[in-house]
Amino acid sequence: MSKKLKIFLGIFYLLILSIFLYFIFLNVELGRLNDFSYYKSVQLNLESFIGNKLYINLLIFFVFSVMWVTLLGFGVPLLIISGILFGKWTGTIVSVISISSGALILYIIANFFFKDLINKLLEKKFSKYISLFNKNEFHYFFIFRLIGGLGLPFPLQNTLPVIFNMKKTNYFVASFLGFIPNSFIWNTIGDGINKFIKQSDSFSFVNLILSKEIYLPLAFFIIFILISLVIKFFFFDVRNK
Repeated sequence: MSKKLKIFLGIFYLLILSIFLYFIFLNVELGRLNDFSYYKSVQLNLESFIGNKLYINLLIFFVFSVMWVTLLGFGVPLLIISGILFGKWTGTIVSVISISSGALILYIIANFFFKDLINKLLEKKFSKYISLFNKNEFHYFFIFRLIGGLGLPFPLQNTLPVIFNMKKTNYFVASFLGFIPNSFIWNTIGDGINKFIKQSDSFSFVNLILSKEIYLPLAFFIIFILISLVIKFFFFDVRNK
């Protein structure tokens, strides 16, 4: 059963991705990709389209994001896109809710169908953390999410708690709260990219990086990474336990 489901999820993921890419390329003028004015026109059209049907587009983005994360997609591209489409505040809200929901669905599927396989592959490698999570699973998983999942790939972060047999409520709430800082930073960067395209007459990577809408969230991201390393040492260094 698990093998059939795995094949089904793989095919379904490729199908969704293919449909998404099809509609993207259907509306992209490949010959104008090196023309900055083209991106300005796309930005204006997107702004008008999103503004006229905001709630419908939020719903579409939510559904797509849930499916994307459930099918082992990565989170950062969604965060940047949500910032571009909806701005840093609305983008943060919809992306945090959708990514948390998708992660929960993936966890439920993994826990139900692939628990034995995941335990076999990961339990020995991450056994040193099991005792920590058993002490207070919500506390440690919240910190785990907050610091970026110890540098693990996002799909692995979402399925790792299977070896801890984590409660679904704790999983969702800890994920939701832990995702907020990083999500806000990446949505702010997406919002900054959108504003740069709107305000600039030509593209310059240097000017993009030096715009305060980009360098400020990037600076916060670097600071956040440094803080995360300190938090990781104090909370996840089992030698200190």
